[in-house]
Amino acid sequence: MSSKVVEVWVADLTFPGYMDRLHRLAAEFGEAHPEYEIRIVGNDFRTLPQKIAAAAAQGRAPAIAECYFYITQAARDLLNVDGAPLFTSVEAAIGGRDEILGEPVVIDDIIPAVRDYYTYDGDLTSMPSVGTTSLLFANGDLADAAGIDELPRTWFEVGQACDRLRGVAGLDHTITWANHGMFFQQALAAQGGLLADNDNGRSGRATRLDLASPQMLAWVSWWQRLHKDGHYLYTGGIPDWQGTFQAFADQRVGLRITSSNDVNYMVHAARQSDFDLRVTRFPDNADSAYEGNGIAGTSLWLANGLDEVTQEGALAFLQFLHNPVNAADQHVTNSFLPITNASFDLLEESEWFVDNPHHRAASDQLKTYPDTPGLTLDKITPHGHPASRGALFGDFAGVQDVMTRAMGEVLSTGVDPAARFIAATAEAQALLDAYEADRADGGPSAETSLRVEYFADAKPYSGADLENVVALKRPTR
Repeated sequence: MSSKVVEVWVADLTFPGYMDRLHRLAAEFGEAHPEYEIRIVGNDFRTLPQKIAAAAAQGRAPAIAECYFYITQAARDLLNVDGAPLFTSVEAAIGGRDEILGEPVVIDDIIPAVRDYYTYDGDLTSMPSVGTTSLLFANGDLADAAGIDELPRTWFEVGQACDRLRGVAGLDHTITWANHGMFFQQALAAQGGLLADNDNGRSGRATRLDLASPQMLAWVSWWQRLHKDGHYLYTGGIPDWQGTFQAFADQRVGLRITSSNDVNYMVHAARQSDFDLRVTRFPDNADSAYEGNGIAGTSLWLANGLDEVTQEGALAFLQFLHNPVNAADQHVTNSFLPITNASFDLLEESEWFVDNPHHRAASDQLKTYPDTPGLTLDKITPHGHPASRGALFGDFAGVQDVMTRAMGEVLSTGVDPAARFIAATAEAQALLDAYEADRADGGPSAETSLRVEYFADAKPYSGADLENVVALKRPTR
């Protein structure tokens, strides 16, 4: 008797060994469920959405497809060949069950900050698969030399730390980060700022964008001042993960803001250059109440209209992929957030965080509002602030390009931030309007409607020997 094939299209994020892990898990699932064959197909993450849409138009979409978080609105809008929605709700398909084919259901245990991004109107539409947030890293040796006892937690404290670093450590510049949209989103979320109307597209479809809100201009203006004061190192590239990483690794700056996905690489750089590494949460605007965090990552979408046997296998595999051991292992391997509370607990029980303390910071940041001790996200969801739940609108990647190009001009030419971001709003609105027109004609199909940001330096840390970045003490249970 032949096995039922469940085809899973995933985004190959190009990290060493990334696809090997997924193929191994597919094989393990097949061994436990011989009636199924999980067929993993890796795709270039930049073009996967277009490939999914083309397959849908021909009636041959996979059972499960992975989408980058910028494509969430497009994934909701994609249509099958018969005009029905291409994807169905993962939560609705599970139907309140505790297990599927013997695999315990884990969706209720997903950490709220990640679950909320992929939840609409109280319904978890897709299964989060990769999660990251933004953190501040410091060269501990330079910080000690500058008399910085505690890492800065606010923009004002960042400025103070930079003054000390340049005055004591003699640095030409003191801090850097990539000109990337995720940091705009984190800065907005922390202040409660929105990118789109209708509660960031959460209470209704987003129709109007605003890239010149008070919260956005506060962030952009502070960034510009830090640059004018000679502290912020602008490498000139967009986003230039490589350049900002190298500046920190070479100890040309003492501070770097970056994705939590970079923890392994930052630890490796510190070991290679023999300096102490420290990490803390993303600094916030002390003049604004702290509202929460932004996240980035991917999620797995379940095809609509599958036969019952295929759907059951797909749902079971989604639970298996994110069971505590597998979710914890994903964190160890790639620095991604442990997606579930149980996977975090398993890492803690195995003393992973004791041996690798830098890896805990991202989870801690997402668990608690720093300015309100004890107020955890699970106490305010699913009705948390729409800023911290992320924006939903079409051509998000194009809009991100608009804001990063605008920021590049603010830094390089000194143009007035308000004027430049008002102009950027008009550019962004044109992109959203174009998406809506495309979407209205049979679902999004234009390349611009389905684009994912293009990393010119997609392999920013290719020189790192990743096998030696961390001691892979893998948790088991």
